[in-house]
Amino acid sequence: MPVRGNQLNIQHNVPLAQFTTLKVGGPARFFVCAEAEQDVIDAFGFASEQGADVFVLGGGSNILVSDKGLDGLVVKVAMKGIKFTQPNAATTLLTAAAGEDWDPLVEAAVARDLAGFECLSGIPGSVGGTPVQNVGAYGQEVSETILSVRCFDHESGCIVDLANAECGFSYRRSIFNSTERGRYVVLSVKYILTNNGRPRIAYKDVLDIFAGRQPSLAETREAVLHIRRAKSMVIDVDDPNSQSAGSFFKNPVVETSVVDSLRRFAGVQDVPFYKIDEEKVKVPAAWLIENAGFAKGFRLGNAGISTNHSLALVNLGGASAAEIVKLKELVQARVEEKFGIRLEPEPILVGF
Repeated sequence: MPVRGNQLNIQHNVPLAQFTTLKVGGPARFFVCAEAEQDVIDAFGFASEQGADVFVLGGGSNILVSDKGLDGLVVKVAMKGIKFTQPNAATTLLTAAAGEDWDPLVEAAVARDLAGFECLSGIPGSVGGTPVQNVGAYGQEVSETILSVRCFDHESGCIVDLANAECGFSYRRSIFNSTERGRYVVLSVKYILTNNGRPRIAYKDVLDIFAGRQPSLAETREAVLHIRRAKSMVIDVDDPNSQSAGSFFKNPVVETSVVDSLRRFAGVQDVPFYKIDEEKVKVPAAWLIENAGFAKGFRLGNAGISTNHSLALVNLGGASAAEIVKLKELVQARVEEKFGIRLEPEPILVGF
């Protein structure tokens, strides 16, 4: 049988740190850049022939690669293409290939006065990662606009289109990172946006900026970018705090009764939370971290906590993946010891 890698331009021992926003991580035994859907299919065929595991890499903004790297095949998703269609006067369909950068897509939608993910401005990464993590920020989640996700199902060897309801979306979760982790490779995503719609103004930071005034979509995007820049949550080569994986921990969702316990543990009454329903609330992980004794700017070797945002673990220069993990575990242990809550990391750990 011919080796598919001959057509795929398989590279060997490629350092992965260069493809991640944390800038840490060892090499991949095999590496291929997939610029077409067929490349993805062929890459899995090559991996099968080699008996190699596969990791699909998007924008690299939500992963931590181990120092030893990955003894398998890394498929860098690089498919491009954006298409706007208007089925009716109220909505526009936006189809984007998985390799498209996310923020320019948000910018393009806002420029067309299309509402739906204006509050997701400034989030690093690619389109393919948005349904996987059910990306969300400032009162919006991408699942609210996803119509369908086109995927390669490597179990069946077929390309499938999964409707929104089939993706199992919830807070920072989908079937792609939970029950069916590793089965599907996102090839493109179809979103449905509202023509001339009003922006989502629900999050306190955004509400405070406009103080009751109804802003435009463009003004909302700029406000969100301003907030994110102040927290070093926009990738900026001149900002050392942005050499991170964004928010490293998920905001824990707990029973409403847990808030009273947090008040007792922290010795304060003012515990912030966001109501999910009558039984569940979401507590800011940043508040838990700070009240467990970690100040912004805390340092452990070459890894640290951002000076602008308690949720971000940063590479302060020359950090190893082991140092990032050591800091992660220290934060988790202290928060759990004080509050009885185990923080769950957002980034995918690769090669550990």
